[in-house]
Amino acid sequence: MNIKSLLLGSAAALAAVSGAQAADAIVAAEPEPMEYVRVCDAFGTGYFYIPGTETCLKIGGYIRFQTNFGPDLDLRGKSRGRGTSDWDTVTRGQLQIDAKNDTELGTLESTIVLQTNADLAGNGGATKLDTASFKIAGFKFGYYYSWWDDGIAGETDVLQSNSLFNSISYTYDGGAFKAGISVDELEGIGRTAALPALPNDFLLEDNAFGVAAMLSGSVGGVTATVLGGYDNDREEGAIRAILTAAIGAGTLNLAGIYATDPNAYYNESKWTVAASYEFKATDKLTITPAAQYFGDYAFIDGVDAWRVGLTVGYKITAGLKALATVQYQDVDKTATYKQVGGDETTGFLRLQRDF
Repeated sequence: MNIKSLLLGSAAALAAVSGAQAADAIVAAEPEPMEYVRVCDAFGTGYFYIPGTETCLKIGGYIRFQTNFGPDLDLRGKSRGRGTSDWDTVTRGQLQIDAKNDTELGTLESTIVLQTNADLAGNGGATKLDTASFKIAGFKFGYYYSWWDDGIAGETDVLQSNSLFNSISYTYDGGAFKAGISVDELEGIGRTAALPALPNDFLLEDNAFGVAAMLSGSVGGVTATVLGGYDNDREEGAIRAILTAAIGAGTLNLAGIYATDPNAYYNESKWTVAASYEFKATDKLTITPAAQYFGDYAFIDGVDAWRVGLTVGYKITAGLKALATVQYQDVDKTATYKQVGGDETTGFLRLQRDF
């Protein structure tokens, strides 16, 4: 081997070693593992874990397109001579956020519902807080719909006057048997005028609150619920009973209310009875005829009223449904209160996309 060959071999060896050292110096570190959103199946479908927490979140809501019709509608689609239009179309967007996680006291639940309605002129309305509540160990706190919001099938009945309150409640849920009690803030409910316009009207009161209690039991396909509410400031109350029973291809609903005098929970009439039958014609089509009778309507002695209605619901496809309803109401006329009495036909057509 000559000197030239030896030098070339040494240079090649040195180059190889240097290259290996350089390669070791620039090796990139492996990327940190990324935490993707994980499905949470502990509380039903639609929930996912908030990254980095054990809290499960669900986002849902609906978009509703509805046309109301009836004589002299106001901006809220209400009739009875409070407006000038015979029809109006309202579009509503509602967003609901539910959060749940397990604790040593049981499941901690919270709900926020935001709602926006477009008015008659087509202008977007202000977004309002429809619900904000949390619940744990049977106790519920916040701004939410009370048991008075529950009714019977169909769109005909009027079984509550107010049902959305700032409340504290406790519910015992034994499966087939349930019982609950709530304390509701009633301040802000009532008229601001100096004098009531009708016997069932009452003025705003400061420091007003109410107490409601509920009992419910189910046996087979029959469920009975009794609910009472006491308006502490006006010292009046109402009691309501609802019975539902699975009969044939549908469900029969019966309801009755008695009120001692006008109060925040019920001031439509002194007493009332209502019935409806929710008939499942097909998997997609539901037909619900209903009727209701009011005794001492608007708490006017001897003035009665009755109404009949039909509600038809149809599931167009997954997430999209239609609802149509028409109601006819007749109220006895009275010489004392000219704004009470007569008959009217009202209703609406609705398309709703749920998600």
